[in-house]
Amino acid sequence: MVTTPSPSEVPPIVYVACAPGQAGDPELTVDLRQTRDGQLALLAYTALDRLVDCCGPEQPWAVMPTADLEQIRLATGFELILLDLEIPPEHRRRAEVS
Repeated sequence: MVTTPSPSEVPPIVYVACAPGQAGDPELTVDLRQTRDGQLALLAYTALDRLVDCCGPEQPWAVMPTADLEQIRLATGFELILLDLEIPPEHRRRAEVS
């Protein structure tokens, strides 16, 4: 069952899963995932320990104000936010091997 949190349940900051950057590039890009039904989703977490527990210790992340998520949506076109979603181990980010 998927529920939509009310605004009072979402903290003022969230931890957003990011995609690994290119070698030597300090910029992070938000990690967008496609859902089974084809929607583009942003992964956001209400606490850092939840992100690590749900995505693994190698998941890059950035912290940002919840209010900034609309700017990210406009820039990336994501269709929904998946909040505190556990990623199966086989789909988690792994450290880059040089």
